[in-house]
Amino acid sequence: MDTTDPFKPSYPAPTALRPLLGLTVLVIEDSRYACEAMRLLCLRSGARIRRADTMRAARRHLQVYRPSVAIIDLGLPDGNGADLIQDLATAGQRPDVILGISGDVDSAHRALEAGADGFMEKPVVSLANFQEAILTHLPEDRQPLGPRTLPEGDVEPDPIAYRDDMVHVADVLEDVHDARTLDYIVQFLGGVARSAHDTELLQATNALAAKRARGDAAASETAAIAGLVQDRLSEKIAI
Repeated sequence: MDTTDPFKPSYPAPTALRPLLGLTVLVIEDSRYACEAMRLLCLRSGARIRRADTMRAARRHLQVYRPSVAIIDLGLPDGNGADLIQDLATAGQRPDVILGISGDVDSAHRALEAGADGFMEKPVVSLANFQEAILTHLPEDRQPLGPRTLPEGDVEPDPIAYRDDMVHVADVLEDVHDARTLDYIVQFLGGVARSAHDTELLQATNALAAKRARGDAAASETAAIAGLVQDRLSEKIAI
């Protein structure tokens, strides 16, 4: 007698070397550089990846597709990622794992309070940390069997992806018309600069963040960031 449930989804069995085999990860992140890191992490872990760069794009995707794992940036250009986390956490078909990510570690409580299973601080480049953040919250039947050695090393995203992020910021800087746009620039650039170890740009972003926190005018800090972004766009990248 065949006791197989024909309606139960079947997945490729995860292995020690590819512990996320069979999973599909939806990354909701507006940074090309951060997404390139996620793509490499998924590739080396056996998972498939899909990407959305806005809340709107993510909601369109989720209308027709349910990922195994949702990784959601808290600062998106068209909304607060915590709102999407809350919606997914209470949905009838909830992803197996929901993780929040941000360059601001103080944002972890917002993700967890919204219903996320965990939180990862940017930059997310460690293969071992990435795999453990997901495996810790997966159902037992989706876990690899037997002992598993934690992988070593970090991924290194393509520098062209960083340039793409600079192009995006340059476009945003051309139309800074309100405080929300400045706050978005702080959030976006803070995570990107930290991920790329761009100390000079990170310091300039932190200076803008400090002015924003005090409610002071920040025209000079914004201009300084615009200049640094243009400097990076003028640099040639070896292909």
